[in-house]
Amino acid sequence: MTRTTRRMLSILMAAIMLFALVACGGDDTDNQNGGENNINATGVEDGVLTVGMECQYAPYNWTQMTDENGAVAIANNPGSYANGYDVMMAKKICEANGWDLEIMAIDWGGLIPALESGQIDMVIAGQSMTEERMAQVDMAGPYFYASIVCVTKADSPLAKAKGISELTGTCTAQSGTIWYDSCLGQIEGADIQAASETAPAMIMAVESGTVDFICTDVPTAMGAVATYPDLTILNFTGQDDNFVVDEGEINIGISVAKGNTALFDAANDVLRTMTVDDFESVMNDALAVQPEI
Repeated sequence: MTRTTRRMLSILMAAIMLFALVACGGDDTDNQNGGENNINATGVEDGVLTVGMECQYAPYNWTQMTDENGAVAIANNPGSYANGYDVMMAKKICEANGWDLEIMAIDWGGLIPALESGQIDMVIAGQSMTEERMAQVDMAGPYFYASIVCVTKADSPLAKAKGISELTGTCTAQSGTIWYDSCLGQIEGADIQAASETAPAMIMAVESGTVDFICTDVPTAMGAVATYPDLTILNFTGQDDNFVVDEGEINIGISVAKGNTALFDAANDVLRTMTVDDFESVMNDALAVQPEI
C-alpha cells in the first residue's frame, strides 16, 4: 500500500468517524468552551515518517541497488535503496516512535519546497543550521557537528598548505551550501568556478583535475578520500588561518515544517539521548559501508 493510499484511507476513516458523531448528536460543548477536538496534522498519522534526502551525498546518504547493510527502499525510485548516516539516524527516530520509514529521493534545491508542500515530513540530508534556512523551517538538532575543510590531490603543491591564505588556483563547492556561498570567498587566492550541482559532481571536479581544490565538510571529505585515495584533506581547524563561520553553519540539523512541534520534539527527544561520540560512531558505521562515490 502506497503512502498516498494510506493517507487517503486515514482521511476517509476520519470523515466516517466525524459523520457518526454528528449523526449521533455529538456534543460540541468542548469546541464552544475552547476545547481542542481537532488534532493538528503531524504527517505521521498513518504511522509512516517520510524523509527527504538527495540519496547522492555520501556518507550522509547515497543510492545502492540492494537492501544490503540495512538500506531502505526509495519510494519514488523503484528498485533502488538509500543508505548512509541520514538513513541510520532516521531509523533511530522511527524506532523510538514506532513509525515505519519511507525515503524520498529529492534534489538538494527541492528539499525545502517538498517539506513545505507536505510531500515529505522531514528533511534529514546534511543541512547546515543557518539563519536563512531556519527562517524557512524548524530545525531539530544538531545531529552532527561538521568542520569545514578543503580537498585537493595528494601530489598537489596545495597539499602542503598550512592555512587558507596559502590556497590558490581554481576551486568549487556544491551549490546551495555555505561552502560555496560563504567559505570560498574567504580565500584571497581562489579562482572560484561555477558551483557543482551535487556532492559527487564536486568531488569529481577535483579528482578529474577540473579544479585544484574543493571546499566541503569533514564527513563528505572523508567519503571522498575513501573512494579516491589520491585525494587528501586540508583541515585547518583550530588555526587562525582558517574559515570564519558561525556555529550554526557547521551544525547539521533535521528540518520539519514550521510549527510542526510534534515532529520537532520527536527528533530532538532522540538526539538528546546521543553524545558527540555517538554521532561519530554512527558516521563511522556509514563510512564503513559506503560504496564508491
